[in-house]
Amino acid sequence: MLSRRSIRAFSRVKPNMELILNAVRTAASGPSGANSQPWHFAIIRDAEIKKRLRAAAENTEREFYEFKAPAGLLDDLKPFRTNFSKPHLTEAPYLIAVFSRSVSDNATASGSSYYARESTGIAVGLLLSSLQVAGLSTLTHTPNPMTFLNECLGLDRSYRPYMIVVVGYKADEAFVPDLTKKRLEDVCTVF
Repeated sequence: MLSRRSIRAFSRVKPNMELILNAVRTAASGPSGANSQPWHFAIIRDAEIKKRLRAAAENTEREFYEFKAPAGLLDDLKPFRTNFSKPHLTEAPYLIAVFSRSVSDNATASGSSYYARESTGIAVGLLLSSLQVAGLSTLTHTPNPMTFLNECLGLDRSYRPYMIVVVGYKADEAFVPDLTKKRLEDVCTVF
């Protein structure tokens, strides 16, 4: 797990769909408030849908990079070589759009989901870990707003976009920043 890095260039080699489905199965096994299981995973492999999602994401990102992003953030992003262009959204074999739902379809007595965002976050952590263990590379992508996902995928507003997880094998020419992670003693206190 310590070798996991975000990747923005993906190989054209398409991983077996069963690897993706197994990772989603694992993610969907996560804990959730009152077992409401408020997540929904949309696996996107269709080239036309990916093309529409990329166009919508790039419109959102262009506005962010040109008008909304604080200068300090743009400086912090320079080592990652990011900008509004998101070719990985069409180059990667799979996108997994993750949604969080405030309404439960898991027969909770009230019909509500509890701790939907937190539960979905845990599920995404399990998803990323499972994909890494399966030998796949990922990128978490969170354009803001992401409501274009609902329109592109035909999902109603009860599905709240949480994240796009870009999935595939790393391209040979992929740029991987030389990053260091905090040491255990910097992030953990034992009492």
